[in-house]
Amino acid sequence: MSNLENNITLSSLSPLGFWDHATATLLRELSPQQFKTWIQPLKLNGLDESECLLTISAPNRFKLDWTKKTFSDRFQELAQGYFGKPFTLLFVLDDGGSPSAASPLATAPASRPQEVNAAASDYLQAAPEAELGESSAFELEDHSKLNPMLTFETFVTGKANQLARAASIQVAHNPGTSYNPMFLYGGVGLGKTHLIHAIGNHLLKEKPNARIRYIHAEQYVSDVVRAYQQKAFDRFKRYYHSLDLLLIDDIQFFSGKSRTQEEFFYAFEALLGNRAQVIITSDTYPKEMAGIDDRLISRFDSGLTVAIEPPELEMRVAILMKKAAAEGIPMSEDVAFFVAKHLRSNVRELEGALRKILAFVRFHGRDVTIDVARAALKDLLSIQNRQISVENIQKSVADFYNIKVADMYSKRRPANIARPRQIAMFMAKELTQKSLPEIGELFGGRDHTTVLHAVRKITEERAHDNQLNHEIHVIEQTLKA
Repeated sequence: MSNLENNITLSSLSPLGFWDHATATLLRELSPQQFKTWIQPLKLNGLDESECLLTISAPNRFKLDWTKKTFSDRFQELAQGYFGKPFTLLFVLDDGGSPSAASPLATAPASRPQEVNAAASDYLQAAPEAELGESSAFELEDHSKLNPMLTFETFVTGKANQLARAASIQVAHNPGTSYNPMFLYGGVGLGKTHLIHAIGNHLLKEKPNARIRYIHAEQYVSDVVRAYQQKAFDRFKRYYHSLDLLLIDDIQFFSGKSRTQEEFFYAFEALLGNRAQVIITSDTYPKEMAGIDDRLISRFDSGLTVAIEPPELEMRVAILMKKAAAEGIPMSEDVAFFVAKHLRSNVRELEGALRKILAFVRFHGRDVTIDVARAALKDLLSIQNRQISVENIQKSVADFYNIKVADMYSKRRPANIARPRQIAMFMAKELTQKSLPEIGELFGGRDHTTVLHAVRKITEERAHDNQLNHEIHVIEQTLKA
């Protein structure tokens, strides 16, 4: 623990004290190069504690957009841990430019041209306040955008992701020859982005001159627009068509953007023709994506498609203990089990909870115990306990499977009703503190053995049914939204 953290007291909660604390924390968490590139150029422009508003400036639009996307959640967590309350984050340019589009307090966009071409229309759907005429991002130089912290060594493996990890390692060792393209899909925060960065970092280590690009689908849309704006399509195609490895995240953002899809189709064909590796992630199975051209879906489905499922309890415990140890504050197994039992949806949620706990123990100088974890997460736990009830589960499951809520209590047993009812019983046992008899009573007065049978049946099926896992995860995300 740094001297800065030891010296934080209630009387020293000041804007400058917070900024020193935040930058010192990020200096430990990031590599020296990452800190120098992204954090050091930032400035704390303002901190209004009464309005819970934090304003950070960046020297140019590129750094502003990147730091906003990559570090805004972390700055918010650091502010909440330091001041004990949530803050809204506002990014601005150093020269007093407009706030970033992602902020809820952003100013209105500048007037747009009266006529836009198809590609610009794509872009305006995705990012209406983004600036269009910036210097080109696609040149034949290093723009890999890989995060060096995301490697196979730092990836925690369990039953939920072991197939995806094994396939990713195979691709990393044999790019362009096996599993091309590879399509990873699953819910938010399950490790898709971590795995594709790990592939890129492995290849870069083996072949330092390899031409690699990691890009979010929204940024690809932006690049298509820039090519139109700057009449630079030759440069755009030369860059994207000559890559050795293209890693594109959240391809579902291409939905409805026909011109972007057309350009990506040509790039995709060129890369596979050159035996370059293409890796794609999405929150949805390819054939279930809406607004995506059939020929693209066909190409996505022609390689290896792998699902990443929500982590099981043991894996969640392992993730918490490993990440806590990496922070220099070991977490016992009983504390990790307590946290993991309450937070089930994804790795990102676990990481956020762990940061809250670590900030709490550093601030108060306490050891990590169950009582400390409960105190640090009291707001999160109270929200979850208030939102997730058996009644909410019944309604969400009924909506998902298009049946009536009344069917949850009825004695009817056709398959299209009995199976959703069993899933709802399983989720009630997993997501609430109700006993089996209490759950049975809420399902039309059923015996606790009926509930136990449903829990065991769905647990067994989840072990080998990826589609069922995906459906349950979607319902959980709906309950926690």
